[in-house]
Amino acid sequence: MVESREKLLHLPALEIRQGENRRLYTFAVDGKQVPSFAAVSRVRRDDQQQLHGYQRPEVLAHVAAIRRYVESDGSPLLPNAIVVAFDDRVRFVPAGAAADGPEYVRTGTLIVPVDEQWEEADKPGFIVDGQQRCAAIRDADVEAFPICVTAFITADQADHRSQFILVNSTKPLPKGLIHELLPAASGPLPNQLRVRQLPATVLERLNFEERSPLHRMIQTPTNPKGVIKDNSMLRMLENSISDGVLYRFRGNDGSLPNIGLMVTVLADFWTAVREVFGEDAWDKPPRKSRLMHGAGIISMGYLMDAIADSHGTGEDVPDTTVFAAGLKTVSDYCRWTEGTWDLGDGTPRRWNDIQNTPRDIQRITDFLLTTYYSKQGKRHDRSSRLF
Repeated sequence: MVESREKLLHLPALEIRQGENRRLYTFAVDGKQVPSFAAVSRVRRDDQQQLHGYQRPEVLAHVAAIRRYVESDGSPLLPNAIVVAFDDRVRFVPAGAAADGPEYVRTGTLIVPVDEQWEEADKPGFIVDGQQRCAAIRDADVEAFPICVTAFITADQADHRSQFILVNSTKPLPKGLIHELLPAASGPLPNQLRVRQLPATVLERLNFEERSPLHRMIQTPTNPKGVIKDNSMLRMLENSISDGVLYRFRGNDGSLPNIGLMVTVLADFWTAVREVFGEDAWDKPPRKSRLMHGAGIISMGYLMDAIADSHGTGEDVPDTTVFAAGLKTVSDYCRWTEGTWDLGDGTPRRWNDIQNTPRDIQRITDFLLTTYYSKQGKRHDRSSRLF
């Protein structure tokens, strides 16, 4: 058994009250000390496909540039505070005498446990923003470099992720990382992120549940070998949730979305797609199969909605067999991997000339829906705008 070498850092700090129950803490500390109490929570998935962490890898060129600046002779200045999320092992002790000033500020001491025997996951803090600066100071050839830190205390990893998304949502953070973190985020989010939380949650289920026909086929930061771009799948899901078969399960009047039924409908449909179009078009890079391309994914989503609408309303949705029957009415006219599309506009298009643009997606969608409805003895109104 390794003997504990835990000790306590006493850091003079300000406690700032925000709202009814939020507390922020601001303090200064030698940047060389930050790795002793705060780790970087790398985004990853475990063997059960559960999401852990939220940070992208260090950008080595960025770290090197900051390090050169810190080591320079020109009085380097890093005025922006890093942001750290502490767990509830960290506590704030107010100063004995109240100082003059606003009622929402208290002076005191932040008490932070540290132990050199701890693994990264054992540390009480996680860096929410500023990992590149911390890495640069850690590696810099300087004796010390004091920095400002803003911290909050919470034992909830979902809260960590929400704050990470909010801090970075106005910076050039990869959208795929934000989308992958959204399902596990909690608390208030900006509207443009909140509306994507439901489709991102459905995407996660489709991508990481073993029973899903799309298991590990969608490209995300923790699944970089997927053949389908996450943004293409998100657009397909958003379209159906806003005005398609998935709308039936989105919830209303305070009821929660039925994500399980959404996943079931999608799993049945994409299982049928795999069966009807076969292995030649399935699970191939978009350059080899336009079925896995943005134009294919999004247009097939509209066809899914059309088949479901023809089948019925409410929770009476097609199963794999019904979806497959609908898909077979158009399959002979599709050119996902070879040949030429006859889209009815007088301009034949080779299969690999189809691009992930609104114009091409509209053309393929119109063609699929027109063909499907004509086989049903119905008429598709081409004048309707899908985008």
